[in-house]
Amino acid sequence: MPATTYPAVVIGGGPAGLMAAEQLALAGHRVAVFDQKPTVGRKFLRAGIGGLNITHSEPYEDMLSRYGNRQDSLSPLLDQFTPAMLRAWCEALGIKTFVGSSGRVFPRQMKAAPLLRRWLERLRTQGVELHTRHRWLGWEGESLRFEHQGKNLSVNTRALVLALGGGSWQALGSDGRWSTLLQERGVSCRPFRPSNCGFDYPWPPFISESFGLPLKSIGLSVGDWSRQGDALLSHYGIEGSLIYAASSRIRDAIDKRGECTVYWNLCPNRKPDDLQRDLTQKYRNDSIANALRKLGIKEARLALLKALTSKSQMQQRETLPALLTALPQTLRQYRPIDEAISTAGGIDFTELDKDLMIRSLPGVFCAGEMLDWEAPTGGYLLNACFASGLIAGQAAATFLKQLES
Repeated sequence: MPATTYPAVVIGGGPAGLMAAEQLALAGHRVAVFDQKPTVGRKFLRAGIGGLNITHSEPYEDMLSRYGNRQDSLSPLLDQFTPAMLRAWCEALGIKTFVGSSGRVFPRQMKAAPLLRRWLERLRTQGVELHTRHRWLGWEGESLRFEHQGKNLSVNTRALVLALGGGSWQALGSDGRWSTLLQERGVSCRPFRPSNCGFDYPWPPFISESFGLPLKSIGLSVGDWSRQGDALLSHYGIEGSLIYAASSRIRDAIDKRGECTVYWNLCPNRKPDDLQRDLTQKYRNDSIANALRKLGIKEARLALLKALTSKSQMQQRETLPALLTALPQTLRQYRPIDEAISTAGGIDFTELDKDLMIRSLPGVFCAGEMLDWEAPTGGYLLNACFASGLIAGQAAATFLKQLES
């Protein structure tokens, strides 16, 4: 079967890929998007089930710091598609946004489906072609190879944008298999590791009644990092947004030393001296159970305290405040990579030029979670995916224009 030819091809129908396709179409190029799943944007839709957190409203410099050691690589991309620009882009689609109490930004409908539906309508009017159920198999000579309904197809293109996602959520299409295809072409890819993930912990049997209960506004410290937020007791261990924010630090410590001790602050708005005064004076005639209840240590907090202390420690009113504000828990295993919200690892930034083109493969651009970066939940992941897709798409359009001149 003869190869089909498109001036531009995007592989991957997530936010990064669709944004790249939009930029190419706006520049007047015929572009085809290929995705291995029956529909595009599956992980994007999954992210929006609990409320699509599309970006964050905190000061821009603070936001950039959330990207850790990849801040320098991602800042030039985010400068071109800031949170304000992303919100304006949503508004142009007819999707109004608002800032939640945590500073996170959401569409008013809270879901991803209305945004994706309007976006796809606009892309179709721009002439973008969507081809689903096409698994990329790599290259054959200069042609791209795809498997579609049991047949192998060849596609030729002059500009290619890869936006195939990271290594988690295989059921939604983000399986990381593309890394082998690029490594065969000499492109350096760092191994995938889970990010924004939960951690195993061998809970005592009595805590099972507390599984699923939230730890609201609790404090957590890992080394010199400390924050207040929400976590969740799980049948396998511990998870939730606060744990996800700390997950890269915990994961790296486990990889390096085999374990990581975190410290919970069950009373993040109280000082140990105040707690000790309450336990030894104000509530001295109360049982420990009643005194803790009056201090707000109940339900999930109480279960966590009991699980991580002994009965004798619970009875020591003089030393208990220190545990209430710095309760140690040693973690030794993170959850499987496919359960992680996102992944670290992927294409090393040294392989790319400033326009996200692979230096050794002219005309091949990369975007989204394929790149070796990570960020906590809170809108940071999506904003960077959109921004990198915009940059890759614009650069691919410029590359085509240079070929035509």
